Amino acid sequence: MSILAQLTDDMKAAMKAKDKATLSTVRMLKSALQNEQIKEGHDLSDEEELTILSREMKQRKDSMAEFKEAGRMDLVEPLEAEILVVAKYLPAQMSEAEVKQIVADTIAEVGATSKADFGKVMGALMPKVKGKADGKLVNETVKALLA
Repeated sequence: MSILAQLTDDMKAAMKAKDKATLSTVRMLKSALQNEQIKEGHDLSDEEELTILSREMKQRKDSMAEFKEAGRMDLVEPLEAEILVVAKYLPAQMSEAEVKQIVADTIAEVGATSKADFGKVMGALMPKVKGKADGKLVNETVKALLA
């Protein structure tokens, strides 16, 4: 079942349960997927759907960090609820140890030896971890291992 179909089913369930927070988040996700589908002009592949959901998750995490920094706790709580809903549709995130292992393997695979090879490593690495690991964590791990 595609993520879009799953979102439709979950939207119906949230309506029946009168769960407004989940309903609004599911609607936003469904809308983002449908807008991208219209823009692309074809049905989205699973990978494209995951890319969009990852982007939505990143936007929410970035917003939450900014709200916390500004001391706006009234805006942080609804975002935390949204993040939990979005997380249900993403694959399980890799642990820090798993990320470190895959980064080390990729560095060996491309023969990287210095920070100058950062772009080469990231280019080979990102398709392997797309949607499964936080890009910021991957970036920091690559920098640490190339140092």
